[in-house]
Amino acid sequence: MINGNTGLIAHIGYPTHAFKSPMIYNPYFEHAGVNAVVVPMGCKPEHYPAFLQSVFSLENICGALVTMPHKVTTVGLLDDATATVKIAGSCNAVRRAKDGRLVGDMFDGEGFVRGVRRKGGQLEGARVLVVGCGGVGSAIAASLAAAGVAWLALFDARAESAHGLKARLTTHYPRLEVTTGSNDPAGYDLVVNATPMGMNDGDPLPIDVTRIAPDTFVGEVVMKTEMTAFLKAVQARGCRYQVGSDMLFEQIPAYLEFFGFPTTTPDVLRSVAKLSY
Repeated sequence: MINGNTGLIAHIGYPTHAFKSPMIYNPYFEHAGVNAVVVPMGCKPEHYPAFLQSVFSLENICGALVTMPHKVTTVGLLDDATATVKIAGSCNAVRRAKDGRLVGDMFDGEGFVRGVRRKGGQLEGARVLVVGCGGVGSAIAASLAAAGVAWLALFDARAESAHGLKARLTTHYPRLEVTTGSNDPAGYDLVVNATPMGMNDGDPLPIDVTRIAPDTFVGEVVMKTEMTAFLKAVQARGCRYQVGSDMLFEQIPAYLEFFGFPTTTPDVLRSVAKLSY
């Protein structure tokens, strides 16, 4: 029940019809007895900078979930940002500090990393290939660097995207080995598809799956379907893998911690979620 003490989390983006967070957070808050609510707020890009400032003038605002098309714009509106935000060049979570400053973080990559670790993947000292260096690929690469991987190979069809991400990573993690230019997956402990390729049967795959060793852990970011054509192919190779929606459910506990709410597990979130597709 919403009452005068209810905390507000703004879910800001445009358009809002595909938003899934309210259908996960709000059932969880009800289940856990947390007096808070996530409200979708459709805001066009031209109004967003002023709106973000306005929403944080509310006294019962707990934070904001930020989604497309505002993740990049948000970076320039923050008073403080994590290294992950600076590397990714985007932000999907904002809260107001006690002194009124707006603090931002990016949890797409954190969700990916938590999922790999929960499944027994070893990241410290690992060799990793990330294919796709856009927003989500950059966020994952940043979180992998923070998790202690030893080697990051980056590939993007737009070579300048991979080169730019390499420069940002080495600025913040100078001891990290970073290479660009090849999507050959042979010899890596973890391979990440951060592109939409291989979403449907018949699509060209982002990587030559025959070059992936069966003991390689493989991660996917596409959420349209659980078992993409790419994941079906690596499953046939005998690889352990992570589906795209795992990244979503794994990052929500990180959001809750960031906003100061009681944390939970992906299993609890999945059990209470009221998703519709």
